[in-house]
Amino acid sequence: MTPPSPPHLFRFSVFFILLTSGVTSQHFLTTERTTLLNLKQIWGNPPSLANWNSTSSTCTWPEVHCRNGSVVELQLNSKELTGSVPPFICELSNLETVSLRDNFITGEFPRVFYNCSKLITLDVSQNMLVGRLPDDIDRLSQLKSLEIGANNFTGDIPQAFGNLSALISLHLYQNLLNGAIPPEIGNLSNLETLGLAYNEFADPEIPFEFGRLISLKVLWMPATNLIGKIPKSLSNLVNLELLDLSLNKLEGELFPELFLFQNLDSLFLYKNNLSGKLPSVISSLNLSQIDISMNKLNGSIPNGFGKLKKLEVFNLYQNQFSGAIPTSMSQIPTLRIFRVFSNNLAGELPPEFGLHSKLEAFEVSDNKFTGKLPENLCAGGYLTGVVAFSNNLTGELPRSLERCDRIVTIQLYDNNFTGEIPSGIWMLSNISSLRLSGNSLSGELPSRVARNLSRLEISNNKFSGLIPPEISSWVKLNVFKASNNRFSGEIPPEFTTLSELTVLDLDGNSLSGELPSQIKSWNSLTFLNLARNKLSGEIPVSLTSLHNLLDLDLSENQFSGHIPPNLSNLKLTSLNLSSNKLTGTIPSSFNNMAYQNSFLNNPNLCSTTQIFHLHNCYIKPSHSNKFPTKIIVLSTFVLLAALLSVLFILRDYMKTKPNRIHTTWKLTSFQKMDFTERNILSSMTEANVIGAGGAGKVYRVGVGQPRGYVAVKRIWNNNKPDQNQENEFTSEVRILGSVRHSNIVKLLCCLCNQDSKLLVYEYMMHQSLDKWLHGKKRKLDPGLVPGFVLDWPRRLQIAIGAAQGLCYMHHDCSPPIVHRDVKSSNILLDSEFKAKIADFGIAKILEKQKPGEGDMSSIAGSLGYFAPEYAYTSRINEKIDVYSFGVVLLELVTGKEANEGDGDLNLAEWAWKRYEEGDPMVGVLDQSIKDPDTYIEEISMVFKLGLICTSTLPSSRPSMKDVLEILKRRHQLYYITEKMKQGREEFDVAP
Repeated sequence: MTPPSPPHLFRFSVFFILLTSGVTSQHFLTTERTTLLNLKQIWGNPPSLANWNSTSSTCTWPEVHCRNGSVVELQLNSKELTGSVPPFICELSNLETVSLRDNFITGEFPRVFYNCSKLITLDVSQNMLVGRLPDDIDRLSQLKSLEIGANNFTGDIPQAFGNLSALISLHLYQNLLNGAIPPEIGNLSNLETLGLAYNEFADPEIPFEFGRLISLKVLWMPATNLIGKIPKSLSNLVNLELLDLSLNKLEGELFPELFLFQNLDSLFLYKNNLSGKLPSVISSLNLSQIDISMNKLNGSIPNGFGKLKKLEVFNLYQNQFSGAIPTSMSQIPTLRIFRVFSNNLAGELPPEFGLHSKLEAFEVSDNKFTGKLPENLCAGGYLTGVVAFSNNLTGELPRSLERCDRIVTIQLYDNNFTGEIPSGIWMLSNISSLRLSGNSLSGELPSRVARNLSRLEISNNKFSGLIPPEISSWVKLNVFKASNNRFSGEIPPEFTTLSELTVLDLDGNSLSGELPSQIKSWNSLTFLNLARNKLSGEIPVSLTSLHNLLDLDLSENQFSGHIPPNLSNLKLTSLNLSSNKLTGTIPSSFNNMAYQNSFLNNPNLCSTTQIFHLHNCYIKPSHSNKFPTKIIVLSTFVLLAALLSVLFILRDYMKTKPNRIHTTWKLTSFQKMDFTERNILSSMTEANVIGAGGAGKVYRVGVGQPRGYVAVKRIWNNNKPDQNQENEFTSEVRILGSVRHSNIVKLLCCLCNQDSKLLVYEYMMHQSLDKWLHGKKRKLDPGLVPGFVLDWPRRLQIAIGAAQGLCYMHHDCSPPIVHRDVKSSNILLDSEFKAKIADFGIAKILEKQKPGEGDMSSIAGSLGYFAPEYAYTSRINEKIDVYSFGVVLLELVTGKEANEGDGDLNLAEWAWKRYEEGDPMVGVLDQSIKDPDTYIEEISMVFKLGLICTSTLPSSRPSMKDVLEILKRRHQLYYITEKMKQGREEFDVAP
């Protein structure tokens, strides 16, 4: 008898009725054809099963396999099935195999299969199943293969799994299992494949009993939170072919007995805390893949590794290995991937690398190698990258690299290479990155380069000659760093036509003449450094039109004339015009401490303030000897009077405030720091303000490379903070200081004194989603790219990113975190439009008073995003964030603001009304979305998802995990469709 469905399954049925067309109940007949047609109907009549009809034979349907005229197998992978598994599926009485992988099946583990008496293979992986795994799962006693990975199962793995004695394959990967790994699994003597990967088990060690799995061929346990040492009992697994224990916290040395498996093909132990040396016995195996990178292993690479004649992948990077690379390794005929970067390896690189195999990747950077780069790296014709920077390599670049048509990147910077770059390297058809800085290379720039070249770094070399006018053909160039070379002549006007250029560094050359008067297409430029050259003439006014420019350095040249007044309109975080021949007055907006070193050594430049080391514009210099004397005497009297006044004021102040403590700053860091307190405090000026809110202002502060910029939020200034502000500050620091997720903005540090509290975040170049969706409507100046709008794929990417951040807060933090102010202005976008959740000032950590709930002292949030229950409850849970996120989804689809509806309706109410009235989708779409017909199915799904998230009853809203799953599935469906349209036979989609 099937147990009653839990209450949340009813809510999910409502959810999927909304997302699909729904079905009605009917009497299901017992014939196999009728059973199959009823299955099709209950699973939403997917178009992929259109061939299932009442006229053709069921055994001719591609998804149905028969034996003796009866159905024995259902292969329904990736058919967009929705709903739960109905009990009548077992009316197919001879059913042996059921595969429902990669669909939208909901509910708990489908116990209905207990009634399929002949079932031996069950695959329900990559669905939306939830809850705990059943304690009586051993009722499926005949199962040989059970695949339930990539769902949302929680809790322990029941001990009953150890009773499924017929099992050959068991996959539980990528769930939310957070209990113990039962040692009873060791009883499965027939088990050949065990996949427990990507579950956060409760600090487990690998059960000793796993050593009894004598038939095991695959042990797949990466990212399972494993601790302790690898148990020696695993040496009993003589049939093992793949061992993957990567991405864990394992420690200790690798004992030789672990590598006595003659059948072992792949060994993955990367990113653990393993130490000691590599056992030489590994060289006696038949391995094709070794990845033991990112550990603490040391010693040398055993000489016998050259005997691994099947080896294809060799990853030892980020360890502490020393010594030379055995010459025999370069002679392995199957070697494709060779990565040993970030170690202490030394000696010469074996010259035969690439000569005997089709090498694809060769990465040996950040070691102590000497001698030449192997000449034959590209002999096999498959090389895509050479990465050997930060070594002591010498000689010329191998001319054989000119034949590497597949190569994408060459990174050889910080070595001792000499000579010229072989001409063919400049024209490699697929090369996009050429990084050769910090060598002794010479020669001139070519007139033509490969069309895909986007990054060229040749700083600190001996290149010379002119910048060719043909540089205008380098149309994909994004980063050009050529400082400290010997380039001469003028900067050609053609250079300014490169529209994709973002970084230009020509510092320390011998360039001369004037800058081109018209900067034509440098609209993307953010960094311009022409310092230490011989440039002259006036600073072109056209520079002031580069609205994305953040760093400008024209120091140590011979520029003359006035500083263009409109230069202050740029949002510069760094400016250096020192050591030139500029005249006139510094623009008033630069009169602050942020630019105190920007104008040094310009004798004819003056300032209206005293913060610069320049003469005052209001004092006319005189050749009289008496006048300066009078000035000096008068200044002395004024200084003495001021000093006395200060002493009297200080005396009175000390009397009235005897216990006042001198103001100092306390810095607390939460991430690795690559800037100082001084970097932050010196740039807290109005010129650097990029936003303001109820809690204070937000500043953009330049901190130099590689980070570039940070964002600083001042909670209050020179006022005694009230308790609410104190609570907000404490909350944000408490939460962001402890969480780590790529879709949550990083809090780098905080600075506190008794008057001010500063929060320093990573800088998000594209600011907030709110500005992209509504900025023009409200006549804001968000500094966005002119004419650029968010297309639908980018909007979906943003929705998925924000959902991932909230999903982490709700489901992966213990206790859970409720944001309480999810809105489009609190979703920030980085340079690639990756979304990150920000502003945790009113977030709430849910203590375990009641499951899923916590106290709320006062209503918090923003109008239009409030969940309706705010009006009648004093308790909160994660569903208020789900509601607010639903409003954001509706904003992405409609382009409307949260409070923008008809009459008194807000956006959520307006959207529900339009849906209930049956209005067509085109009537609610944001008109700025390009080609909406291409994505209409996806857009419609997101619109409906936004509706269900904004349901009035919290119990009717899905969890963020469910929301994320829906968004990701739709995203993958679109990806596959597009790839197929492009005619590609292969594409990679994450499970």
